[in-house]
Amino acid sequence: MIHALKSKHKGTTSGMNYRALKLIRQYHRLTQADLAEELKLSKSFISELENGNRRPSLDVLEKYAAYFQLPLSSLMLFSEELESDSWHERSRAFMASKVINMLEWLEETSRDSTHEIKK
Repeated sequence: MIHALKSKHKGTTSGMNYRALKLIRQYHRLTQADLAEELKLSKSFISELENGNRRPSLDVLEKYAAYFQLPLSSLMLFSEELESDSWHERSRAFMASKVINMLEWLEETSRDSTHEIKK
């Protein structure tokens, strides 16, 4: 299963990283423009991060961690390399992908529930 994950993401979890950053923003009900203003970044930069077109630097991850009051280590979990020879690192990356999938499901379910209540 890890092998399939490696080939799908071509060696990194950057795909998981951008999904995590987007989910954090959505959870806090912020628009990309709102977050960009708070973090002193451009809206287009936030958009590129969330679309996987740019990788966040350590400085950017530190800004996210400080603003959302998250441990930097939590954000770093989603930046782990999948190509590692270490079983520990591969299993950590695999678990990170499962956590992201679960959070995306919760976000969709929450959105659907909110939509139903407003009807």
